[in-house]
Amino acid sequence: MALYDRKPIGNNAENFSNYDTQYSENSLAQNDIALVSFVKQTYQLFAASLLAATAGAFVGVSSLGDMISQYYIGFVILEFVLLFGLIFAKSKPGLNLILLFGFTFITGLTLTPILSRTLGLPGGANIIAQAFLLTTAIFGVMSIFALRTKKDLANMGKMLFISLIVVVIGSLINLFLGNPILQVVIAGAGAILFSLFIAYDTQNIVRGLYDSPITAAVNLYLDFLNLFISLLQILGIFSSRD
Repeated sequence: MALYDRKPIGNNAENFSNYDTQYSENSLAQNDIALVSFVKQTYQLFAASLLAATAGAFVGVSSLGDMISQYYIGFVILEFVLLFGLIFAKSKPGLNLILLFGFTFITGLTLTPILSRTLGLPGGANIIAQAFLLTTAIFGVMSIFALRTKKDLANMGKMLFISLIVVVIGSLINLFLGNPILQVVIAGAGAILFSLFIAYDTQNIVRGLYDSPITAAVNLYLDFLNLFISLLQILGIFSSRD
């Protein structure tokens, strides 16, 4: 009477176990590679967006200042049209890049009024350079914080959004009041808010919570841009009082 040898069954189970482990490890490795590629693309697009905005600002300050001042609202509307177009076309290769760089170039153009006012102050070029360097330093510090902290910053999303609405409303009110003290308060609040947004968005990027490198890059770019504007306003106001 033949007996069934249980050894092959044991070996098969072990093989399946090893296969599952290897498959799981391979899946994790592929996910890690995909995430690294995603983050790399995001920061490449972010850097390119900064270059496009810089080009826009240079063109605006050097040759289009009068036209931008005259049609400023039109440029702002165009800026939002490009942004909304980018949101809808973020997954369309080619078109998404055209819209991204078109949007960031136009945002550079719309910086012309504040850059021109700052350049008109004593040491205006230094003020702009200081604001940019401070923005870059804060961006780096908050990015490192987001990568090293064990705190889940995703819980800050609602608070940051509400704070953003408050800052926007305060800015709109002060357009009519023109109060320099209130402007400093709003700019200071904006600087803190967008510093937190940098950490929040950075952590979301490295956790793979964005569906597109384009979306992730735009969020980082807007954080950087608004932080720069806030710091530029603060430095410009205090410089004008000297």
